[in-house]
Amino acid sequence: MPTILRIGAYRFFFYSNESGEPPHIHVQRDNKLAKFWLKPVLMSSSVSFSSFELRRINKIVVQHREELLEAWYEYFRN
Repeated sequence: MPTILRIGAYRFFFYSNESGEPPHIHVQRDNKLAKFWLKPVLMSSSVSFSSFELRRINKIVVQHREELLEAWYEYFRN
């Protein structure tokens, strides 16, 4: 479960067995979890995050999209 970023209370990661899916990132804070597609950036699913927090996370994902995509491709090409 590689962690790509930590920003504030948020941890951005993907699971190591997800190579068959399009590029995406999971975001966790405490017991809350969300999944965002990266091409284009769209929320796929969410558990327990408020709408306000999801908008905040979406902005972070957009800001770091290239870094997240680079990490995805680097990890799953190996």
